[in-house]
Amino acid sequence: MSQLYRKAYYNGSATELSQLPDDQGYEVAFAGRSNAGKSSAINCITGISALARTSKTPGRTQMINFFSFDDERALVDLPGYGYAKVPEKMKLKWQHTLAQYLETRQCLRGMMLMMDVRHPLKPFDIQMLTWANQADLAVHILLTKSDKLKKGAGKQSLLSVRNELQKLSLKASVQLFSSLNKSGKEEAIQKLDNWFEVTDNTLPSSGD
Repeated sequence: MSQLYRKAYYNGSATELSQLPDDQGYEVAFAGRSNAGKSSAINCITGISALARTSKTPGRTQMINFFSFDDERALVDLPGYGYAKVPEKMKLKWQHTLAQYLETRQCLRGMMLMMDVRHPLKPFDIQMLTWANQADLAVHILLTKSDKLKKGAGKQSLLSVRNELQKLSLKASVQLFSSLNKSGKEEAIQKLDNWFEVTDNTLPSSGD
């Protein structure tokens, strides 16, 4: 595993696009329905168990949260959507904010989109994919909670999602992922390494 991600630290939040850090360096967004296991995936990938807030009440996080790895690279935790018990007006405002962020952020290199493997491609998942595709933004889907399915059922869900994306003419790579048993973690990290342009020179020395 790249030691870069173990360097993650919380580096601020924003509720408006005007509050975002300078548009420079490399950012990768993490998005997903409020009950798709997004915070758990962030904690699993970084190896820092309490980095992103997890809650028994899905949708608790209502801000864009920044977790930096170094001066150039940051993971951006986007607000959970779909299940969150928030007023419709606020939900619509967040949808507009998310769309604007995906379409206008120049330093955004890709988006990890979390979907529960048992309930993939809900309407707002498709909306996020549509926005990303319109912005020519690369998307990698993590079908989370794959430990909840037997191996054969997981593979079937993976194939089904790929086929459905093709039917909808939506571009995204897809994999199975489990924060619980860490399956799929290395594949997800390889994708992040590509987006962040991680090289051997990027990584901290063993003396750090």
